[in-house]
Amino acid sequence: MNTSDNANHADLAIYSHPTRLTGAETLWATLVGEGVRDVFGYPGGAILPAYDALRKFPLRHILVRHEQGAAHMADGYARASGRVGVAVSTSGPGATNMVTGIANAMMDSIPMVCITGQVSSAVLGTDAFQEVDITGITLPITKHNYLIHRAEDIAPALREAFLIAKSGRPGPVLIDITKNAQQASAIFDFAAAAPAAYRPHPMLRADANSIRDAAELLRTAKRPVILAGHGILQSNAMEQVRALAERMQIPVACTLLGLGGFPASHPLNLGMMGMHGESWVNQAIQQSDLLIACGMRFDDRVTGSLATYALQAKKIHIEIDPSEIGKNVPVDVALIGDLKEVLEVLLPALPKIKSSEWLQSIDAMKGDAAVRDIQNLPDDGHLYAAHVMHDLWHATGGNAIIATDVGQHQMWEAQYYKHEHPRTLITSGGLGTMGFALPAAIGAKIACPDKEVWVIAGDGGFQMTSPELATIAQEKIKVNIAVINNGYLGMVRQWQERFYDKNYECTPLLSPDFVKLADAHSIAGVTARKRPEGVAAIESARKHDGAFLIDFRVEQEDSVYPMVPAGAALHEMIRRPKSDPPKTNQRRNPLVETASDV
Repeated sequence: MNTSDNANHADLAIYSHPTRLTGAETLWATLVGEGVRDVFGYPGGAILPAYDALRKFPLRHILVRHEQGAAHMADGYARASGRVGVAVSTSGPGATNMVTGIANAMMDSIPMVCITGQVSSAVLGTDAFQEVDITGITLPITKHNYLIHRAEDIAPALREAFLIAKSGRPGPVLIDITKNAQQASAIFDFAAAAPAAYRPHPMLRADANSIRDAAELLRTAKRPVILAGHGILQSNAMEQVRALAERMQIPVACTLLGLGGFPASHPLNLGMMGMHGESWVNQAIQQSDLLIACGMRFDDRVTGSLATYALQAKKIHIEIDPSEIGKNVPVDVALIGDLKEVLEVLLPALPKIKSSEWLQSIDAMKGDAAVRDIQNLPDDGHLYAAHVMHDLWHATGGNAIIATDVGQHQMWEAQYYKHEHPRTLITSGGLGTMGFALPAAIGAKIACPDKEVWVIAGDGGFQMTSPELATIAQEKIKVNIAVINNGYLGMVRQWQERFYDKNYECTPLLSPDFVKLADAHSIAGVTARKRPEGVAAIESARKHDGAFLIDFRVEQEDSVYPMVPAGAALHEMIRRPKSDPPKTNQRRNPLVETASDV
């Protein structure tokens, strides 16, 4: 039994012997038994019996302003803590509002349990008020889901849902509970509701021949590169990956979601790969003779054109999900299983190497491509997003949890904020969900109350979930918010500039005064237009007792470089033009000033 630490003695009695409870009480009792302390949700008619029973249980409920926010908060909670996040909503629109958040968690393999109320069994299928087939809707974007009609089925389904969510390749599970099941009563027996122990399929284990083949490829490789993906964090294989890199002096390239899985300051860390990765990283991958893919799935943002991807390289793929093996890139050796366990078997078979000409060759590539050196950024009185990221990294020592939205600022954060520790970058990778940052940061702060948490969001994405400022105010959550405000949908504008002859159709963006918006929620805030103002604002935010928002008015037509165009080879990167960054008077969007300064 894994009961919550703050359960009192009376509560513990229901776990020691079978007790008759309503389905609503069973719901919360099972969550407490699973170790849940925090849930994110929004009440409504079909889930009201559960909310009526909530007061009897030692759970903190965070009232969101939109059910998508609840799913993103549970997601951020899970990413920051490694525990299963829990989101709750009512039926119909409440449930469908969570769909984007569920899909986001599915794409990034995040363990999450979503609980939705459903109309009573007697009216299912009659188009009753707020009835929707949420299990059917979410079937493609969950690991598993349930429709529960009986109170006695709630505890077994919930316990199994937690096991499914966190076992193997993690992911979201949805449980839809009819109103009558919540109102009925049944015997609650927590121990008897335990699911069968998780037993990986025999195929989900690297066989001895594959281990031997992988070791031979590693011993003979002259130009190997480790590709460090999100699976390193999911498997808690940070030490094993570091041991592999150090034992054989193999450089490490990180995916976006793999950042933090290998310390940024480590001499073997090359940086981020892919569409907006470091130029020398992409060149090293293309020139390598062996790629060791650790918990990553070779998605298109990482590989560029598959027809030209690392053609000289043999490939070892260590992956817990067999469906990912060979899905995008053919591999020479597949090591199927938990990354940590596979590496613990593989490492003893490998020799120790003291030096590498390959590393010296990569260092030579860096010589003329050190675009991540902040000294190379102009400091001409204008404020650039890269300044913000670097100054935030410098102020926090790289130790803060950063939750980003999606777009240019997300890539600048990945380039300029150096993540030393795992689970410090909370970002939407596979789905690329705008509006993710603010609610995800709330979830991360609830999970890790003693850690410094920052939101980095664009002016577009921030407006998608800005009502969650009210959640921050009501729950008194200390998060700092950096809005990278360039007056455009920045990444779309960048593509329009590069590939659509600067036809900025529907990308200039009118925004409210974000500082006034924060003030309306009793949240402190300032605007920064120049770099010294930004540095001072960051320090003010860190010293302030409550939440704090900074509206960074950054250069409007700055772009993220390097950039691999869609369909291009990984090494065919567009570098920053010599004329960049643009002059302030070039085709500026006047809306960004008129909204806030008039």
